[in-house]
Amino acid sequence: MAANTSNDWGWLSALPVHESVESLTLPGLLAQQRIDVGTLAIIAGVGVVALIAFVFFILTVKYIGLWIQAKTSNARVSLTSLIGMGFRQVDPRIIVNAKIMATQAGLDISEPNGVTTARLEAHYLAGGHVMRVIQAIIAAQRARIDLGFDRAAAIDLAGRDCLDAVQTSVNPKVIDCPDQRKGKDFLSAVAKNGVELKVRARVTVRTNLDQLIGGATEETVIARVGESIVSSIGSSTTHGDVLERPDTISKAVLARGLDAQTAFEIVSIDIADIEVGENIGARLQVDQAEADTRVARANAERRRAEAIAMEQEMKAEVALNQAKLIGAEARVPEAMAAAFRAGRMRVS
Repeated sequence: MAANTSNDWGWLSALPVHESVESLTLPGLLAQQRIDVGTLAIIAGVGVVALIAFVFFILTVKYIGLWIQAKTSNARVSLTSLIGMGFRQVDPRIIVNAKIMATQAGLDISEPNGVTTARLEAHYLAGGHVMRVIQAIIAAQRARIDLGFDRAAAIDLAGRDCLDAVQTSVNPKVIDCPDQRKGKDFLSAVAKNGVELKVRARVTVRTNLDQLIGGATEETVIARVGESIVSSIGSSTTHGDVLERPDTISKAVLARGLDAQTAFEIVSIDIADIEVGENIGARLQVDQAEADTRVARANAERRRAEAIAMEQEMKAEVALNQAKLIGAEARVPEAMAAAFRAGRMRVS
């Protein structure tokens, strides 16, 4: 037993006295545990900081080119804004290019009413076309048209091409009436004398930016102009009056204010071509005469049929009367015989 005991505790003799004794006490064990936890906490903290630094480095490398481009152009786009765009799913290249374009064009990019980065991001997230809006504002500024960012963004979000609207406002465009893309080449109108005129007009319009949102489109303008042309020709006494002075029709149509509540302002209405068509009045008279002839023939045929029927009735009546006459003649001998037998008649 003694030998076994000495062998079991022999390992204590190999340890230093201060380690074998102090480490086995409760304060010693707690001190050693605190040292281990602190070390792990420091290591974990250093790892997190390193990870954050690595992610920030990667993002910085990714957007540093755009930031330098914006910085050299004085576009006022911070690096943190570029990193935030990546998290907000905004294409930073579009925002930076738009901001640079606005800066180089001399647009106001200051807070809060200028073309700021936040407003460009908001328009991008709303589904708008950022570059088209900036291009429209620049074109309007060059043409001295009052068009702010809010107004241009509203036009873009309404589904209208704001750049095309500004260009049309500066350079009016021509609309064919009727629209030949619909397969119709002429408007057909009839004067009071019944002669048809085939008319093709061209309407020159410019964009009305004040009514672009909620205003009627080109189709409404074409419909209104076509209706007015047909009405004006229809009120003319003869087709010759229209052929002599077609400008009276265009002036009368232009004076009606057909561009009300539309997205356009009508500059002019020009009669491009007039052709004389059919004599609708004469054709209608011929058709009416043919209809009257058919009615008269029908009435005559009815009267003829009635006459034939009456003739047949008269023949039947004659045959009936003849039968009655024959029957009466057949009863004469019988009456004479009866008279002889009764003695009312005798032969002298």
